[in-house]
Amino acid sequence: MLGMSRAGVAERFPVLVGAVLSVSLGVALVQSSLLLLISAATLKAPASLGPAERMLFEDNASAAVAVLGVVMGAATFLAGFIVSSTFAFTVTQRRRDLALLRLTGGSRGQVRRLLLGEAVLLGGLGAAVGVPAGLGVMAVQTRLLVSADFVPEGFTAEWRNWILAVSVGTGVVLALGGALVASRRAGRIRPLEALRDTGASARVMTASRWIAGLLFTGGAVAMMIVAPHAGAAGGQAVVMNIAMPAAVALAAFSPLLVPLLGRLVPTGTGVVAGLARANLRDDRRRSASVAAPLIVLVGLVVGNAGAGTSFHAAAVAELREQTRADLVVEGTGPIGAAVTAVPGVAAASTEASIPAIVHTGHGEDAESEGVLALVVDPTSYPAAHAGSDAIAGLRGRGVAAGPGGGVPDHGTVRVSLPGVDLGPLPVLASVPETLSGGAGLLLPPDVVPAALLADAPTRSFVTLAPDADPAAVATALAAIGRVSEVTGVGAWLEADAKERSSTNDKVMLIVLGLGGLYALIGVVNSVMIGAAARRREFATARVTGFRRGQVVRSALVESVAVAAAGVVLGGLAAGATFVGALGTTAAVAGSATLDVPWTLVAAIVGAALTATATASTVSSWVATRPAPVTLVGAGQ
Repeated sequence: MLGMSRAGVAERFPVLVGAVLSVSLGVALVQSSLLLLISAATLKAPASLGPAERMLFEDNASAAVAVLGVVMGAATFLAGFIVSSTFAFTVTQRRRDLALLRLTGGSRGQVRRLLLGEAVLLGGLGAAVGVPAGLGVMAVQTRLLVSADFVPEGFTAEWRNWILAVSVGTGVVLALGGALVASRRAGRIRPLEALRDTGASARVMTASRWIAGLLFTGGAVAMMIVAPHAGAAGGQAVVMNIAMPAAVALAAFSPLLVPLLGRLVPTGTGVVAGLARANLRDDRRRSASVAAPLIVLVGLVVGNAGAGTSFHAAAVAELREQTRADLVVEGTGPIGAAVTAVPGVAAASTEASIPAIVHTGHGEDAESEGVLALVVDPTSYPAAHAGSDAIAGLRGRGVAAGPGGGVPDHGTVRVSLPGVDLGPLPVLASVPETLSGGAGLLLPPDVVPAALLADAPTRSFVTLAPDADPAAVATALAAIGRVSEVTGVGAWLEADAKERSSTNDKVMLIVLGLGGLYALIGVVNSVMIGAAARRREFATARVTGFRRGQVVRSALVESVAVAAAGVVLGGLAAGATFVGALGTTAAVAGSATLDVPWTLVAAIVGAALTATATASTVSSWVATRPAPVTLVGAGQ
């Protein structure tokens, strides 16, 4: 059967180019993400760095590993989904050819082996293209990581020879996985039913589609319910994963939903619109295959980006509500006493930040977490930060779990600071986790060596006396040695919000940028594959009186209607993410927050409709180039 598979690939290669491209891009994304992930995980801090700089370097490297882990998961999901959708569509387009093979004596097993053999060949070819393409993708991802300050300038991923085997294996597995279900179904359908397009061959909503749709719907609903109860960090993590099962569920139901939604799109009147509506109604497989990557594109990008901006907006509002101060003083070292002594200062909470590693558990259960530690005065800290009254009694060698998470709220932890191990310390108090994050550990001054505080970044939240002149106090504070900046609390909150927004945008770009582009290419692939298989259909329409331009316009109207339906369904998947974000922000911050990035939504929708329309116009124009009588007569 391998010879027949080879001949089948050679004969239908123009139709299968899209499948090869899907595999190659999937291989490139997975290969690049894996190499970068391993390189970031094994990145060593330069020997010239001091203890504090070394800890910060390691914290940034850990953040890069976490981001790349998310990218790796998203790339694998997108590759598996789009490749399986593409292969299922190509197999469906060949159901009549496979039926003829069965009628001439081919068994079900031979049909399956034929298709799986073609998948192996296409997977190997896709991997051969994907390996060099992965180098270009890796350069782009590296530049994004450097620009986001996750890795230092000059960072490069180390090439590892074993990645060739992994890439080839990924390409073959993706292709086999995509063709497996479709080949089993093709083998089970009776040949006469496939030729007449009746019975099981005409059934679009198969049992596997119903099961997958219901299971993934249940998964998305369960995540929406769980997210508000998972805390600040856990809730955000759950919400950012809701779009995946929601998109898969809607894609599974798309043969039912896309034609219904597509018919609601205004298509005008006349024979061109009538032909488009008829094709939309009759070929639900093709419509679902074009819509599926659109559902994933809109669901993932819009849903996760909207959730990210919503969490950011909630965090900014939360920080604004909890910060009680008039001025913010930035400096270095122990400036607290000098700040408090300035005339007009009623109170000040001075906090020094240092990197720390918190060790928990013992033996096989031992874990280490890098966190930001704040050295605070337990008596003044609660006055500047609403909701932190629990640490007012923090004394001696006790520590408190901070609002940034990562530290247990009870028990004993071992704390390592730059160049010093503080040993086991009891956790005596905890501050509720917040969406705005912050320090994971709060330390009283007594437990930290004075040498570490001498050059530590320090921030004082200053409350003015009722009769104080803010400008005069700010001038006096700026004159203190080692003070670098004095701002009003409003200006400080605004600058902090901009910095948070910039970081959020960079993370979203790294995680969703290339994945969204891959999904968009998947849409174009589906349109091109569908048009290449419709040459005889287009020829028949022209023989019956349609002009070439009318056929092309009809295909365009049909594709735009399908794309619009896919965008709506993708919006529903994004809506599931928004529901989770609303519930989580309400549970953590006390106020449900939703901030939809409408500019991004418009850009994604515009790009999807434009790409679909362009691909449809070009592919249908190419498909209608031969004289119609040659295609109808040849039975192509």
